Amino acid sequence: MDQEIDVPSFFICPISLEIMKDPVTITTGITYDRESIEKWLFLSKNNTCPVTKQVVSDSDITPNHTLRRLLQAWCTLNASHGIERIPTPKPPVSKTQIAKLFREAKRSPQCLSKCLREIRSMASHSEANKRSIEAAGASEFLSSIIINNVRNNNSVESEEAMSILYNLNLSEDALKTLVGKEGEFIEALIKLMQRGSYESRAYAVMLFRSMFEVADDPMKMTNLRPEFFIEVVQVLNDQISQQASKATLQLLIKLCPWGRNRVKAVEAGAVNVLIELLLDTSADRRTLEMTLIVLDMICACAEGRADLLNHGAGLAVISKKIMRVSKVGSERAVRILFSICKFSATPSVLQEMMQLGVVAKLCLVLQVDSGSKTKEKAREILKLHAKTWKNSTCIPSSLVSSYPS
Repeated sequence: MDQEIDVPSFFICPISLEIMKDPVTITTGITYDRESIEKWLFLSKNNTCPVTKQVVSDSDITPNHTLRRLLQAWCTLNASHGIERIPTPKPPVSKTQIAKLFREAKRSPQCLSKCLREIRSMASHSEANKRSIEAAGASEFLSSIIINNVRNNNSVESEEAMSILYNLNLSEDALKTLVGKEGEFIEALIKLMQRGSYESRAYAVMLFRSMFEVADDPMKMTNLRPEFFIEVVQVLNDQISQQASKATLQLLIKLCPWGRNRVKAVEAGAVNVLIELLLDTSADRRTLEMTLIVLDMICACAEGRADLLNHGAGLAVISKKIMRVSKVGSERAVRILFSICKFSATPSVLQEMMQLGVVAKLCLVLQVDSGSKTKEKAREILKLHAKTWKNSTCIPSSLVSSYPS
């Protein structure tokens, strides 16, 4: 494009700051490029207008045909300057088209396979298509396929239906419906994870993450069976993908506070897997932060603390992450040590902390700006066992002055 061409400002999308290809107007009266506003509203789950900051109560999007025609005319006029004409966009698929596909899918297994391929193709074209597919009842249709096919030991269609379901980026209401299906859907996903491929297990855990992010029924979260945690922890252990690992950590952060879920996670082997994640030198900052958050939650129970202490590298790696990850990471690592020192501090544990340099690390926290919460927790730990650690040269004299030498 010739750099001297002045592009009218009303042709520019306020989000992408590029010439619009498919201008659409939302309920606040502001026009955006379809792809940009759909990503903003549906993929990023925002509910405000980027320009006016007003709440968008109705997510209906209306094509701005007048502006599109002006755009196309302007492109034609400036074709000699290298500007290509914007093609007329295809309209989104209708609910009627989707409903017809759903009906045809019930005729035979071959029709079902064809239907799933077409739905996947339609969904890949635009966020508008995804919304139309959801509005036609895709959540109920696809979840039923998963439940029925898992029951009949047919995993191929189940895996295809699950990947489509996840990639639709379902609305909060649709996700809540999946959680509330009398536990049938959750059970079906667990069974699919037990015998599915790496890809299907990854999709399952990411779908679980999305479902439980919006779940508002405590019973659904407290009644999860041990098998659920076994499969979720196994996904983390297998390191299928960075996306799946982060989804698993987010899922555990959501679920661990409820009922006996901490203990179920420990019994599924979570502590050992989490420590191995901390030992992984390639893990990024956010992964390390979430790993420490989950470990902090799990160490609130005796079983979690016991598993951490039984791991040869448990105390050492927690100590090492202090001031090595981020303020959040340091805070959580010190909280884990606090739980150990307050509830599981046997003489051998306290001696090990001295030998591994954990005590020296806590003393260092007091001397640097590592956040007031972290510093206060470190001070509390040192106060708790100042008598045992009084011979350590790093402990401030104020903490041990009350004990005889």
